[in-house]
Amino acid sequence: MNSIKLVGVVLIVLGALGLVYGGFSYTKDTTALKVGPLEMTVQEKKTVNVPLWAGIGAIVVGGVLLVMGGKKG
Repeated sequence: MNSIKLVGVVLIVLGALGLVYGGFSYTKDTTALKVGPLEMTVQEKKTVNVPLWAGIGAIVVGGVLLVMGGKKG
């Protein structure tokens, strides 16, 4: 399997996951207070939404790369 087909498969999988889950979240540590050697941190939960058009676009582009990746010339 060449690299173009591999990128196509990865885009299809990521696009499908984006459509199924609609986004992802992560936790970010932020320093809230620092006084001398003492430091207080706060954990913030951030959410990133994946737009519907981005998921569909990734699937379409991945499909095109998968089909056209095997053709030479």
